[in-house]
Amino acid sequence: MLERTVEFLLMNLRDWMWLLLLLCSGGFLYRICAAFLPLKPCLRWNILLYLCLSVVTGMVIWVGDNNLLFTLPPFFAVLLLCSKGDILGRLVVTSAFFCIIMTVSAILDSYLYLLLDIFKMRELEDALNRILRPMIWGGLYLCLRRRLPEQPPQLSRRLWRLMLLLVSLPLCSLLAVVLLTYNKYESRMVYRLAQNLGIAILPFVLTASLALLLAVKMLEDYERLERSERLASLRESYYQAIQREAQQVRTLRHDLRNHLLVIRGLLEQQDTVKAASYLEQMFESPALRGTRRLCENEAANVVLSAKAEEMGRLGLTCDFSVFLPGDLPVAAVDLCALLGNALDNAMEAAEQSAGKKISVRCRTEKGLFMLCVENAADSAVRPDLATTKTDRSVHGFGLSGMREIAERYGGSLETRAENGCFELVACIPLAR
Repeated sequence: MLERTVEFLLMNLRDWMWLLLLLCSGGFLYRICAAFLPLKPCLRWNILLYLCLSVVTGMVIWVGDNNLLFTLPPFFAVLLLCSKGDILGRLVVTSAFFCIIMTVSAILDSYLYLLLDIFKMRELEDALNRILRPMIWGGLYLCLRRRLPEQPPQLSRRLWRLMLLLVSLPLCSLLAVVLLTYNKYESRMVYRLAQNLGIAILPFVLTASLALLLAVKMLEDYERLERSERLASLRESYYQAIQREAQQVRTLRHDLRNHLLVIRGLLEQQDTVKAASYLEQMFESPALRGTRRLCENEAANVVLSAKAEEMGRLGLTCDFSVFLPGDLPVAAVDLCALLGNALDNAMEAAEQSAGKKISVRCRTEKGLFMLCVENAADSAVRPDLATTKTDRSVHGFGLSGMREIAERYGGSLETRAENGCFELVACIPLAR
């Protein structure tokens, strides 16, 4: 009786130890996955993802077996359900992680026992297989820890499409090498062919998938730098406008005595009409108008003020009604790109039309960021709203770029052209 009790406890202890190893593997993978995949804030989705990763790391994946096919649908379903954001980006990251996890499992399950058979230690294959998995995932996490992104990468849809095409290569290679030799045990030749294909292709799949994840991070860093440079360009134009106004103020102050002498002379001659006209001209001086403060948001005010001055130089009339708080969950570079390019396109159209008027309505209300830009448009509007300016790095990048920003935040961007008027409406939810 005592021997059976001890044997039962040892068996249960071993099962608990295997479970602990699975949870450790899942924990390391969860940390890596959370760095690349924007997860939903709800706790139950995070627990579901953690358990899914833990279970999948324990799957037995043989080269020539169909377990891989049964694992793929629930793995993709869970990771897509537990994440948020651009569906293309989530598919790229999910595919890369599926390739990494399944490749490691296939290599261990298909080749470890062959290696141990050389040293006559096949009885250790099961225990060593279970122990190696958390060691591999832990080592991978330690190697990538300093290279992991601080926030899940956000790329443009154009780059996500490219990355989805690239990640399909290791994914298809993995499916081919594991599934196309199904029922390999019917033939010794097919069995050897499957093993040779696996040892040649699986390391490539693992390396390519890891490289794609790092490439996503590098592309995101590059895009962030590009957006920062665009914002810096907008800020520079705004600060240059402030410097011009300061110079005008200094010039006006320097000439103020002369102006007063002229006015006094006209009044002494009782020529009040000319004196009033002279004063009116002084009031029209840009130095007396001061810097416009169009909203409380500093980044938006940078763009709007610079565009307002440009509209004045072009002879355009603009009606601004902007109420934006100082803090918005929309990144400053995205906000500036959205506002700046919408106004660039509106100015191009209004400048070529008879009615040189632009209307800008922008506010936050009921958890939504809303932007509406209307302008006169006598000529035909280009379908992509692409700018005609030569310097596209600073100016508009068309409707697709503005729509990509709105959709990245879970919003929408619509346009309408009728009766000589063009309207652009963007709506972005602020609670994410």
